[in-house]
Amino acid sequence: MSHPADTSIVVENVTKSFSLRYQRTFKQLTVAKLQGRETNKRFKALDDVSFSVSQGESIGLMGLNGSGKSTLLKLVQGVMRPDSGQVLTRGRISGLIATGAGFHPQLTGRDNIYLNAAVLGMGEQETRRKFDDIVEFADVGEFLDSPVGNYSSGMFARLGFAVAVHVDCDIFLADEVLAVGDQPFKKKCMARMEEIRKSGRTLFYVSHAAGSVRKMCDRVIVLEKGRVGFDGAVDAGIKYVKYDSDEEQNPDEELGADI
Repeated sequence: MSHPADTSIVVENVTKSFSLRYQRTFKQLTVAKLQGRETNKRFKALDDVSFSVSQGESIGLMGLNGSGKSTLLKLVQGVMRPDSGQVLTRGRISGLIATGAGFHPQLTGRDNIYLNAAVLGMGEQETRRKFDDIVEFADVGEFLDSPVGNYSSGMFARLGFAVAVHVDCDIFLADEVLAVGDQPFKKKCMARMEEIRKSGRTLFYVSHAAGSVRKMCDRVIVLEKGRVGFDGAVDAGIKYVKYDSDEEQNPDEELGADI
């Protein structure tokens, strides 16, 4: 099937299943098998999901916990493959969908900037050119030359986000759980993502916060138990997923919600 030249992401009939193991240890597994009990179960994290995204669109991906949002993000990023169907993307992808992905705990923050940048497709010269801006954005201070294994989860995420937002990309995947830390840093994250959105790049934003989705997105996709329940206008999507509108008072407040 051919797709328009301005298409950024295509997800076609994608299904992804995982196994749930009921028994943790070999002994428990053996006993369960001898007793004829079920030892694992397959469940569909994504079930025949299809949609396409044009270059420069800002998509708000919404849904309850366990609806398949993080699985879908990993498929779009390419760190996971579907069992059936296909995911096509055009251009370089950046973003942070797992806190500390691509970090080595025994290396310093300085070394991990280069390592993480390489994982996201940046060359050493490009990283060196942007290094000071990344360090300033991350704001980890004197810990830059300490092993990241000693970092708090907030510092870990700040460093990862700082690298991700400095990658020259075509698609930016943003998961609200990455914006941890104090309120000023969350606001800095949101401001940077607005810059990315306005620059004409595709933004794929997972969020529970109706206020920030209204601010950042021009379309909402809602996942329900692994299927697309809604795909359309932002206000209608927020209404569909029945998220309360009280977060409108402060759209940045829920940036740390878990998915």
